Amino acid sequence: MEKFVYYNLLFDLYGSLLTDKERNYFALYYEENLTLQEIADNYKVSKSYIGNMIKKIEIKLVGLESKLHILEKKQDLENLLLIDDINQIYKQIKKIINY
Repeated sequence: MEKFVYYNLLFDLYGSLLTDKERNYFALYYEENLTLQEIADNYKVSKSYIGNMIKKIEIKLVGLESKLHILEKKQDLENLLLIDDINQIYKQIKKIINY
């Protein structure tokens, strides 16, 4: 999965667990497509500070997913919609529940 799409999916699920500042930086970088320098100029901080913050936010989002597996389970459930065999669906749901 493309990095951009992956982090946006994680942000949709876990964004409310970030601080306001983290949400703002993430949204400007990933949703508004601003450069690190543009964000730094807006907040009157250094480009490296913004880069470090974006990296920390990415690590935080991946860490939440590695503990909670919500995105993974959501994708597994969406894949069930493609299965016609009720027995196979049952087995997959059981597997998802027993993670």
